[in-house]
Amino acid sequence: MSGVSILSALWLGILTAVSPCPLATNIAAISFIGRKAGRKNEVVGSGLLYALGRTMAYVTLGAVITAGVLSSAGSSRFFQRYLNEALGPILIILGLVLLGWIGSGASLSLGAAGLQDKARAGGIIWAVPLGALFALSFCPVSAGLFFGGLLPMALKQHSVFILPIAYGIGTSLPVVLFALIMAFASNYVGRVFNKLTQIEFWVRYLAGAAFIVAGIYYCLTQIYGMSFV
Repeated sequence: MSGVSILSALWLGILTAVSPCPLATNIAAISFIGRKAGRKNEVVGSGLLYALGRTMAYVTLGAVITAGVLSSAGSSRFFQRYLNEALGPILIILGLVLLGWIGSGASLSLGAAGLQDKARAGGIIWAVPLGALFALSFCPVSAGLFFGGLLPMALKQHSVFILPIAYGIGTSLPVVLFALIMAFASNYVGRVFNKLTQIEFWVRYLAGAAFIVAGIYYCLTQIYGMSFV
């Protein structure tokens, strides 16, 4: 497996983290972590445990799906043969989702609000199930990036664990970053948050355009057999 694949999975996770719906759950997680402001160890611990919960959820889901597909010889050959052809349309759809042109109104919540209330009343260990639940509360962007971006890449690379771990770490980076800021430089929290919300628009739109261009390229080369060399 190449380092490029791992970095790509990490980048997909970061894209997920700064997209509107997942960003909202991360902000909720930051509010959960912020209740311990002034207790550096608990703030940092909550951030890291939240990241662990998110990563475990993505690794478990990704491992179950990829291991199940790869364990079947017929399914494995099918994906290896047709994945490159399917990658172009998948990338174009992901680009349209990132641009907000399709699938902007739906989301899947698994009772996160109730768990969040219990987590606030409990210790930092509650950050683990909170992270896992927020990870599995898919909306169009996060579902598209996970099921349409990460899983095809994991199947192609036969990566049951490593790429989902990189993706999970990427989705957790903003919360871990804010946990460190709240623990050691709380005066900068508002400033950093404002910067993050400002760059989200440009990151998402530039990524969406790049996905569409890459998808068109894959369609032309893998489906229509065109060569640009």
